[in-house]
Amino acid sequence: MEECQVNVSDTDNKAYQPKIAAFLCNWCSYAGADLAGVSRFQYPATIRTIRVPCSGRINPLYLLKAMANGADGVLVSGCHPGDCHYISGNFVARRKFALIKSLLKHVGLEEDRVNFSWVSAAEGVRFSEVVKGVTERVAALGPNNSVFKVKDGGGTDE
Repeated sequence: MEECQVNVSDTDNKAYQPKIAAFLCNWCSYAGADLAGVSRFQYPATIRTIRVPCSGRINPLYLLKAMANGADGVLVSGCHPGDCHYISGNFVARRKFALIKSLLKHVGLEEDRVNFSWVSAAEGVRFSEVVKGVTERVAALGPNNSVFKVKDGGGTDE
């Protein structure tokens, strides 16, 4: 099959809404997202939420897989350091995130496509601000056309 290239002009970029996969800790960030929804705090509808037990349990390959399957950006959010339901999960996550940033540079992805934050269950306003900020950063980068994409539901294009 022939590949076609799409050039996105500045006028098209304003209408562009990125797809963001959000991995949220069940105990804090997911509850913060729920509070934002219940309290009707406004934030862009660009995220698709994936609830995980702990941000420290996220395999870095999940982030790359989300981007290979069409996500323009990824948000990982967990409990504030020191407040983890599993005692040290968010410290593990913080170490993983430092490594993920260097991995992203190595594979050729822009660092701003993957974002990390700490949101507690009582921070619905903060969650909406985080989503707005992530959406702005990812939208500024444009669609994710780099490195690899899944073809027809099969494996990755390597």
